Amino acid sequence: MQPDRFETTPPPGPPGQPPENPPRKPPREPAFNLPGVVLASIGLLVAIHAILGLIGIEGRFGILIDFGFVPALWTSWLDAEATSEIARRILEGDPIAMQRDMGFARIIMQEGSGGVWTLLTYAFLHGSWMHVGLNAVWLAAFGTPIARRLGPERFLWLAALTAIAGALMHWAAHAYDVTPMIGASAVVSGMMAAAARFAFTPRGFGWLPPHLAPRLGLGEMLRNRTAMLFIGVWLAINLVFGVAAVPLGLADGGGIAWEAHVGGFLAGLLLFPLFDPLPRRPRDLA
Repeated sequence: MQPDRFETTPPPGPPGQPPENPPRKPPREPAFNLPGVVLASIGLLVAIHAILGLIGIEGRFGILIDFGFVPALWTSWLDAEATSEIARRILEGDPIAMQRDMGFARIIMQEGSGGVWTLLTYAFLHGSWMHVGLNAVWLAAFGTPIARRLGPERFLWLAALTAIAGALMHWAAHAYDVTPMIGASAVVSGMMAAAARFAFTPRGFGWLPPHLAPRLGLGEMLRNRTAMLFIGVWLAINLVFGVAAVPLGLADGGGIAWEAHVGGFLAGLLLFPLFDPLPRRPRDLA
């Protein structure tokens, strides 16, 4: 930033003549001041959802079962006898859900590929414009400071690991579920947790930009009331929405996969120091 940006009074010139150096106009701030990797990520999510809206229902369903994360499919790979347990749980469920899940089960077990890639690809798919819109807004809010702090490559690695952690946590909680899980919410949750590692640094570091504040250790976070309040509110909101099973544009009749949110959040909280190029907060200032 040039010093003359702050000059409001130009040096005086000869009487009756305009000043020699008129003040410069301050440069215009960009309307969307997002890091390129965050803007590209949001653009990709929106583009994929728009393209899926242009293809037929059968095409969308095929992409859903091939690139969404289906816990039961993974379970059946590890245990050949899991199919009977999957069917038993479906039959014991709600009659309306049973019809839906039986259809899912037949198609997925016969046609679904569900490869290792689904640990990541599910995060690129969304069930509605509201779903992708909410994730885009939160990714812009919390992904921006992470991308500025880590840079594009480390940001993408952290995002990938939070997506994987979300899928694995969802699998652990719903091993026999045939409903595909989709959405980038686990990644968004991971970015929230990562940001909490430095966003609540004490005000003594207020002279630093927020994304350059020293990182808090886990012990310091436990003693930081603001950080713990943030984590507590986040967990409470996810628990309430998860128990209430409020639909959020996932597969028809589906609800919020709050376990995946928790998995992504824990990954972001615990793995962020591995990617953080900045040091922790000095002990003498703790």
